[in-house]
Amino acid sequence: MNFSELPALAEPGFAARVQHALDHKTKPLGALGRIEALALQLALIQGVEKPALQQPQLVVYAADHGLSRRGVSAYPREVTPQMVANMLAGGAAVSVLARQQGLALTIADCGVDASLAEGAVDLRIAAGTADASAGPAMSIEQAERALRNGMALAERLPGNALLLGEMGIGNTSSASLLMQRLTGLPLADCVGRGTGLDDAGVARKLGILGEALAANAAAQTPLQVAAALGGFEIVTMAGSVIAAAAQRRVVVVDGFITTAAVALAEALRPGVLAACVFAHRSAEGPHARWLQQLGARPLLDLDLRLGEGSGAALAWPLLTAACALLADMASFESAGVSNKD
Repeated sequence: MNFSELPALAEPGFAARVQHALDHKTKPLGALGRIEALALQLALIQGVEKPALQQPQLVVYAADHGLSRRGVSAYPREVTPQMVANMLAGGAAVSVLARQQGLALTIADCGVDASLAEGAVDLRIAAGTADASAGPAMSIEQAERALRNGMALAERLPGNALLLGEMGIGNTSSASLLMQRLTGLPLADCVGRGTGLDDAGVARKLGILGEALAANAAAQTPLQVAAALGGFEIVTMAGSVIAAAAQRRVVVVDGFITTAAVALAEALRPGVLAACVFAHRSAEGPHARWLQQLGARPLLDLDLRLGEGSGAALAWPLLTAACALLADMASFESAGVSNKD
């Protein structure tokens, strides 16, 4: 599969000009801390000195996982379609936050083990992946189709910002497997409690995921790893990230599972990380390690572990604030305020 070339984020000297503008706003140097770094990143992504965020799109990618039949989650498989229906009805946390933040919400069915819910976007590959503990979760052809689906979705959505969300019982297991293969860390460092497993449940999950790694040891390339260990929603999301980065959209990353999709996208198409703003550090233990591996600094740390895109929605006002400050805050010269010099 061929991917279009990613555009350079800015010409030489552009970052210095934006930083100069930030440094000469009516404030002590660096006084807005991380918000200044965020404003600079948004300017670099869009390639303009006064970035603006328009028609933000929050997409929840949903699918089921064959591994869920092995008991890797505290919740039954039936919860995936039930939560999709709840999101579409407006009752889920992400639904409430999207309304509150003015975010357009799309629910993409990438492979839920139920009939397509009314109102969901049909990106279905199959009714859930195969059991990765016995072999590849999907074929190479299915993985390529999922990537194309994700790219096409991002390309047809309006706006210049994509917020990532997900839903799928068992998808922390898939994310853990991808983390292990993409980082090389010990499996135990990549596995958390997911939806709330106790110690015995985590031990069982660790054993099953070890079986999955052994069963898919032959997978080597990023595409092979995606097919062997990924979920339909994770691979579809990775396709959307690649397309969004190529369009110079801002990509707002939620928690552990969306980080897996972004890391997979980066492995498939190096350079997409530059377009990504990491919303928060999840309470799912491995997430902090993965963020460190990626060199990412999340905006928030609120002990969130819900997923759905909830953390991305909560962080959204910080992005709009950063744009407003860069565009509208006066300089010392324009305001007639004396600088420290």
